[in-house]
Amino acid sequence: MVSMNLVDAWVQNLSILNQPSYPSKSLVGFGFRSEPVFLKSRRPISSSRGVVSAVLTGEKSRVSTAPPQFNFNAYVAEKATHVNKALDEAVAVKNPAMIHEAMRYSLLAGGKRVRPMLCFAACEIVGGRQSAAVPAACAVEMIHTMSLIHDDLPCMDNDDLRRGKPTNHKVFGEDVAVLAGDALLAFAFEFMATATEGVAAERILAAVGELAKAIGTEGLVAGQVVDLNCTGDANVGLDTLEFIHIHKTAALLEASVVLGAILGGGSNEQVEKLRIFARKIGLLFQVVDDILDVTKSSEELGKTAGKDLVVDKTTYPKLLGLEKAVDFAERLNEEAKAQLAEFDQSKAAPLVALADYIAHRQN
Repeated sequence: MVSMNLVDAWVQNLSILNQPSYPSKSLVGFGFRSEPVFLKSRRPISSSRGVVSAVLTGEKSRVSTAPPQFNFNAYVAEKATHVNKALDEAVAVKNPAMIHEAMRYSLLAGGKRVRPMLCFAACEIVGGRQSAAVPAACAVEMIHTMSLIHDDLPCMDNDDLRRGKPTNHKVFGEDVAVLAGDALLAFAFEFMATATEGVAAERILAAVGELAKAIGTEGLVAGQVVDLNCTGDANVGLDTLEFIHIHKTAALLEASVVLGAILGGGSNEQVEKLRIFARKIGLLFQVVDDILDVTKSSEELGKTAGKDLVVDKTTYPKLLGLEKAVDFAERLNEEAKAQLAEFDQSKAAPLVALADYIAHRQN
């Protein structure tokens, strides 16, 4: 195991806590800059240290909610049906059959489809049409599914249950599971690049770059590596835990929102507000996940409960205590929704409701 001194030094060198904002020039004829806001390196949640301090001192904030006329259940059902149909059509069974069946097994195994819904909602909040975001929404779900398949492998988290079903490698074997994940990763980019219609090529290119960055060594991979190195280490602090989850979990949720905003025609300023919103709910998602792991059963979660405790993984309940972890989640939710204040509130309603859903989900 890598010592924490080495990990801390590496985190400090790469740290989101120390990355500046870079000046940029206008891109003539399109309105983007040469390094658009939505392609900036990941920065920390702007007030995360303040949030932790507030949690530890018991400070409270006002909670906002979606407009009462918004039917969240109907929205979820409509969007989930739409994306499930699109995923089913995108990944058909063809030769060689086994690899496509393995891809479909995990991709169509259910799930909340939170990332596609965030992509759709972000596209629509900036005035775009849902159709512009469908390939991107499918792409982020393909990549999310890839990460789950690989996460469950014996060499990673070694899990046997996912979404209430045996994990991919338990059904198809480790070799095919690895390849199924690889295939979903590659196809996600192909599908987004070739199936997106009615969107300027520059915006599609920016979205592809955003997604690639979110899952590479500045995103999901970075979080996974530090997470693996820190498992079982009693000296992991809040800064390192935030680094892990902003990269491992929040990066793809952030990309889902940012892709929708880019493809929907959002301005740099709109995209940046939505990026901050997404980063906060991304961290919120993980804090809630940590809480559920110690408060729910495997049957309720659809995956193995209590596994973090067994492998001595650092979590928010472990560092803050359960009650303060719950307070932290509530504060993140409030701060995320505050980023939506300047948008049309009827168009913001789905994102507000999705934030509340992430905060209060039970599995």
